[in-house]
Amino acid sequence: MSGVEARFRGAVGGFNLDVSFNTPARGITGLFGPSGCGKTTVLRCIAGLTRLADGYLRADGAVWQDADQFLPPHKRSVGYVFQEPRLFSHLPVLGNLQYGLRRATTQTIGLEPIIDLMGIRDLLARSPATLSGGQRQRIAIGRALLSQPRLLLMDEPLSALDRQSKNEILPYLESLPRALSIPIIYVSHDLAEVERLADHLVLMNKDGQVQAAGPLSQLLTDLSLPLARLPEAAAVLCLTVEQYDAQYDVTQCRIDGLPFFVPGPMGAAGTVRRIRVRASDVSLATQQPGGTSVLNVLPARILSAQMASPNQMLVLLSLGATGQTRLMSSITRKSWDILALRPGSQLFAQVKGMALADR
Repeated sequence: MSGVEARFRGAVGGFNLDVSFNTPARGITGLFGPSGCGKTTVLRCIAGLTRLADGYLRADGAVWQDADQFLPPHKRSVGYVFQEPRLFSHLPVLGNLQYGLRRATTQTIGLEPIIDLMGIRDLLARSPATLSGGQRQRIAIGRALLSQPRLLLMDEPLSALDRQSKNEILPYLESLPRALSIPIIYVSHDLAEVERLADHLVLMNKDGQVQAAGPLSQLLTDLSLPLARLPEAAAVLCLTVEQYDAQYDVTQCRIDGLPFFVPGPMGAAGTVRRIRVRASDVSLATQQPGGTSVLNVLPARILSAQMASPNQMLVLLSLGATGQTRLMSSITRKSWDILALRPGSQLFAQVKGMALADR
């Protein structure tokens, strides 16, 4: 299966859209940008709900739109999850799921696996009116998947949920890329959601254009992009769990050959877990600290640095044996000068374990 190649240009209600991007063949691609930048319009163009004359779309190796053809929405194999679940109130949960199956022309995704994937077996006989917001959205996702899509579009599916409901549904969304061999395009204006779920990122600006696209980890730590200049700027690290220390409630992990400690249980040994490390939670030392309370002291090299404000420097670091892991540190300009730091400097990055408690 191939991914999605999309190009759309034109005016929609007085707003000019001009986007071009590719997505991987599977996994979640985050479509991120400020409110009003055209993210939902892009999804509607992909689904065929909005038609721009200057458009091109290829999905799963098939051209759905170009200068000569336009496949109507009902002929595009797309699952669409909206901000609101839009369930049929007169049908129980099972009936809503079966509606998705009836729309499909072929069946490669079965009802039972979806019930288990979304954790809804005990909800099948219930009315949608009796469900929580998170439960209703899980039903909506299951119904979309049972329509046997070649592409799943998700338009801010958590925006209408409270924090507790979001925390309830996020683990199910995390499981989708492992269970499905289809591309997922996920729209959000919540960077923390994107950091947790996406592997690939399409970054849009307020003018309806793609500012950058590529692997999430690379774009988050690109100092030339606005993401790195946000107060909550962070790097995403993928850790491999090694062992849990119940006495101290700390899990020892490994990343790129280096030990890394995180508060709380992180899963069975061999599990790969993703965490975000804020630039503001990373300090630097030119010599390996002794007698420190910080458990994560990582050898690092400065790749580049940028003045983020009159008193602040944003520093991009590489970690590990391969140097492929990226981390950012936010320090004062005074510290930068006192330590005589420069690109290429070898030093130690310190990450407080308690800063990772909410990971």
